[in-house]
Amino acid sequence: MKLLLSCWILATVVHFSYGAAVEPKAGGKKMVCYYGSWAVYRPGNGKFDVEHIDPFLCTHIIYGFTGLGTDNTMIPLDPWNDLYDNWGKGAFLRFTGLKRQNPNLKALIAIGGWNEGSEKYSKMVSDPAKRATFVNSVVSFIQKYDFDGLDFDWEYPASRGGVPADKENYISMIRELKNAFAPYGWLLTAAVSPGKSTIDAAYDIPALADILDQVHVMNYDYHGSWETFTGLNAPLYGNPAYDRTLENSFLNTNWTIHYWLSNGVPASKIILGMPLYGRGFQLDNAANNGFYASAGNPIPAGPYTQQAGTWGYNEICEKFKAEPTWTVVRDACYQAPYAYKNNLWIGYDDEQSLRNKGRYIAAMNLGGALTWSIETDDFRGICHGIPFILTKAIVDAMNGPTNLMPSNPCASGTPVTPSPVTTTPPTTTVSTVTSTSAKPCICAPTTCSPGPTTAPSSPGPTTTPSSIVTSTTAVTSEPNAVCKKEGLNPDPYDCAIFYQCVSYAANGWIVYTQRCAQGTVFSASLNNCDYPQNVPGCESYYG
Repeated sequence: MKLLLSCWILATVVHFSYGAAVEPKAGGKKMVCYYGSWAVYRPGNGKFDVEHIDPFLCTHIIYGFTGLGTDNTMIPLDPWNDLYDNWGKGAFLRFTGLKRQNPNLKALIAIGGWNEGSEKYSKMVSDPAKRATFVNSVVSFIQKYDFDGLDFDWEYPASRGGVPADKENYISMIRELKNAFAPYGWLLTAAVSPGKSTIDAAYDIPALADILDQVHVMNYDYHGSWETFTGLNAPLYGNPAYDRTLENSFLNTNWTIHYWLSNGVPASKIILGMPLYGRGFQLDNAANNGFYASAGNPIPAGPYTQQAGTWGYNEICEKFKAEPTWTVVRDACYQAPYAYKNNLWIGYDDEQSLRNKGRYIAAMNLGGALTWSIETDDFRGICHGIPFILTKAIVDAMNGPTNLMPSNPCASGTPVTPSPVTTTPPTTTVSTVTSTSAKPCICAPTTCSPGPTTAPSSPGPTTTPSSIVTSTTAVTSEPNAVCKKEGLNPDPYDCAIFYQCVSYAANGWIVYTQRCAQGTVFSASLNNCDYPQNVPGCESYYG
């Protein structure tokens, strides 16, 4: 809800070429920008009101949030700011009024969010009469304030006080909303979870995909200060060196998107979520500053968002600019940076990582991107001289060539030798290190913390033939029969299984058991997965 700091001046100069002019292209990808309306109360340069929104930057803007009243109607959560009533500020109508500047802009209203909880939504959707009351109130609300549709942000059905029946009732709810919207041509979208266990409990995905106009996948909050170890907020890919449990191998954008796709959501409806904020920690030991490093407390609150554990990107980049002794590390597998200084550690997204995600959207032919949220971009251009530099980078990348899928050096399971690089621009002393190691617990010069306990292997979602699902690790005390060489070795009995063998000691290996995506097999000649008909000896494999 997040900056490569080396070459600060060079990056600024280079990106002036597109920065001021980039806006969504006609017929291009959707750029969905959420707006957290409470940003109007932030101090100093963090204050962001409706008029700070560039109406030509996004294709869709979403006002967050409204709530569910005790009478099952849609209600404003901040009447003084949201409404003109009683000398209020009228932010709803000012927000939809941005369409007068850009008639192509779509302005939606969101209901829910994390702080609204789940239980009252669960009770409302369980009763057809209460659902009808809610639907009627939504229609009246949208008409009154001139919105173009609703973003249903219930977090989450069947959890946080919900019940298993929510899964079916959620579908009834959105179907009734969709039917009510049809005469008006309004949009119905929903913000949905990136987590497998929540997805499985909450959503009938084929039914949801048939009803919603857009599926807003919140690809962030994979790690945060609710845990007691460091981890990235929104990695693009996984890193088998650290994601050692089956559950942790699911905690990345690529896995989540493929899971939604494989369960029936058309690519054109998937809007990939990107955070314009970071999640941070206080390290228990400042010398142990890599992934899964022990960290019992959140990073202190930033000056604008004022929430421990979270910094907006504007807070991050301004902090780095004011304190240029932060070290920034970019992991080549996760494809996202983190930074540390003394005992402070924060994982975030910057222009480079968001451009990669934009290229991913283009290559996967997804519907577009969403950001949470526009008011934590560098919207004043304080850091880079370009307002909204992150959002502009996303728009530019996802509407570019479709053949620039970000490479993942860990996809094949092949270890990559670390190649640290330290750059010191004339105006800053920030250290930037590119971490490309896929080896577990080889994190020189610091001592890395081992990842969580391993879990049994399991195939992942159906993906393209080049996709590989990393599932488990095990340590052997002597060379294993399957490890005929360091690197990738096929299983002699199952064409879909292969092993990444890493020489660990004089007489031992670390063995990663991996499985190709369903319908594909391992090709030793390609060191990747391919269709069975292309791999000699596996032509008849149907595993």
